[in-house]
Amino acid sequence: MTGTPRYALYFTPKPDSDLAGFGNAVLGYDNHTGAALSRPEGMADLAGVTDSPRRYGFHATLKAPMRLRPGVTEADLLEAALALAADHPPVPVGPLHVATLGAFTALVPRAAPPELGLFAAECVAAFEPFRASLTEAETARRHPERLSPRGRALLARWGYPYVFEAFRFHMTLTDALPEEARAPWRERLAAAYGTGENLTLDALSVLRQDGSGPFRVLQRIPFGD
Repeated sequence: MTGTPRYALYFTPKPDSDLAGFGNAVLGYDNHTGAALSRPEGMADLAGVTDSPRRYGFHATLKAPMRLRPGVTEADLLEAALALAADHPPVPVGPLHVATLGAFTALVPRAAPPELGLFAAECVAAFEPFRASLTEAETARRHPERLSPRGRALLARWGYPYVFEAFRFHMTLTDALPEEARAPWRERLAAAYGTGENLTLDALSVLRQDGSGPFRVLQRIPFGD
């Protein structure tokens, strides 16, 4: 399966926005251009704690990475994404803040509106017909033994355990960190982020990964009004 591309449906902020600038600099990678970037001043050590999120680029997951099932093409996926975005209004999210999410550091909403979870659920269901079934190796990488029974059921049915009631909008900033490193990194990144602006989901991005390389944005599709 190493030569089979994977696709994902993400929210990625506007490339020229302050939010994109912050997240891309933290991860050292721009998934729109494929360029490597310098870290924020005084944070060169981010290179040692961002290996995993750097492969995906700065984003929020709406439909987790997947291979396409036989008979489905990239063009089919893009066409479906265009149709969904054309009929969807923007989703106001409000302010974000830097938080510890499990062992990770991430930007999360201060108060996630119900519309956010509903849109994520819509994406999960709408793009499920395009998804190839998980292989045994892909299932094992999700560590089903660590999941609750409900999490294992979601993984088996939808290819990802953090969907529907388990969904939480987040934009990952670090790898999983040891407990003693979580608060220091949260505080440093919160200071670098500042107050930020209110976020509105205004587009759906389709990304592709070739082999073990990083994900790249194929198309960022603005929502209809």
